[in-house]
Amino acid sequence: MADQDPLSPTEFWEIFRRVPRLTVEVVVTGEHGVLLTRRAIEPCRGMWHLPGGTVRFGERLTAAVGRVARRELGIEVLQSRMLGCIEYPSHYENGLDSPVGIVHLVTRHAGTLAVNAEADAHGWFRRLPAAMHAEQVRFLEESGLAEPQPDGAESADIDSRRMDSGD
Repeated sequence: MADQDPLSPTEFWEIFRRVPRLTVEVVVTGEHGVLLTRRAIEPCRGMWHLPGGTVRFGERLTAAVGRVARRELGIEVLQSRMLGCIEYPSHYENGLDSPVGIVHLVTRHAGTLAVNAEADAHGWFRRLPAAMHAEQVRFLEESGLAEPQPDGAESADIDSRRMDSGD
């Protein structure tokens, strides 16, 4: 009996959708702006976003940042610092979950960018694309990491050059 899961998959997902979920958001910047990836999977397929993921039980935030950066971007985080947090009421309002993201700026890393299959595109943005969560847009603009969108603009130009090792 001890080896069995205490909840069925249905029960687990019903609870999971009703409690806040702690995530980390990984911010990598360069001379061409902020690195974003476009989701190739659900939820939110086709939306641009900061790479991120759920913090595992007992995992330190910096370890989660390193794990997510390695898995989603193929880089090793050598140094990062916390920038703040992002609450996502849009997720809850659209019937998803209720994440709260702790945002970390990667200040030193090693490796060459290699996004995983969860993304179908990546790019460097100074002005953020329209197909992005408003909460991330607001955070990046208010933090001075992205330029505000001009009135009437629908999307940003992206620069998908490779990212080399370094800052």
